[in-house]
Amino acid sequence: MPITPATPDDLDDLAPLFDAYRQFYGFPSDLPAACAFLHARLIRGESVVLLARDADHHATGFVQLYPTFTSLAPGPSFILHDLFVVPAARRSGIATGLLRAAEAHARAAGAVTMTLSTAVTNHPAQRLYEHLGWIRDTTFLTYERPLT
Repeated sequence: MPITPATPDDLDDLAPLFDAYRQFYGFPSDLPAACAFLHARLIRGESVVLLARDADHHATGFVQLYPTFTSLAPGPSFILHDLFVVPAARRSGIATGLLRAAEAHARAAGAVTMTLSTAVTNHPAQRLYEHLGWIRDTTFLTYERPLT
């Protein structure tokens, strides 16, 4: 299963996955907005998207990382905001491969940590994260302030 950094040339394959990811979290489908969002992130270098493909070169999943910094362990960090695998390809190791590729990318970039959030009801993802060594934060609570 090849996993490669996505480029704007991958948008036709990537945008439907991103749109499906957003639908998984309860947002309505909006393929043009998904494509525009990803295009802007990739063109501006504001995120790194790693794209998994099957043997027939069909896109099967992606992970999106946003570079940032952490002041508590001074150094670069990545926020893993998006991870999605098409339903037909789940439980085949793609999510594990994407998470490992994301970690390798972060390490190569000199990052000292990675963070992610997931829905409290997404138990399969939580089990996978913990299996791969991610540690659930029991010290800090996360708050969000909607601005729109």
